[in-house]
Amino acid sequence: MTVTLTESVTLNGSVRGSTNTLTLSDIHEVSERTVTVPTSEVALIAMDATTVAKGTFTETDVKYIRITNKDATNHITLTLKNENDDEFAVKLDKGQSFIYNGDLASGEGVKETMDAIDGTGLSLSLGDLVNITALADTASCDVEFIVACV
Repeated sequence: MTVTLTESVTLNGSVRGSTNTLTLSDIHEVSERTVTVPTSEVALIAMDATTVAKGTFTETDVKYIRITNKDATNHITLTLKNENDDEFAVKLDKGQSFIYNGDLASGEGVKETMDAIDGTGLSLSLGDLVNITALADTASCDVEFIVACV
């Protein structure tokens, strides 16, 4: 799998930006879906140590997640939760994408990749990403996601 990110902007006649490419080897499974996210929080993607089911992936196998808000007007909120019940949320405006990468060096996927705390003094204690939920703001939004696994 090859992921290519390109930024390009022209300011005062000068072109700025860059292209970065990430190659993920040994990808054997790709799940791509478009779902309608309502104005009530719904589970989008889940991870588990052993269970594989619709929308649930083995945590050590997940190497790449991309979520795109396909709506032309409204934003959604993504909430990521780890095994320690730590959560962080991010606003994903119309047309924007959010990327979450697995740990490529250790080969452990999304295990021990996420931490969050309210306030100051984050004591880095990474936990396993267990789920991602989504909530549309004003009206339902179509959301596209891709999960790539080894």
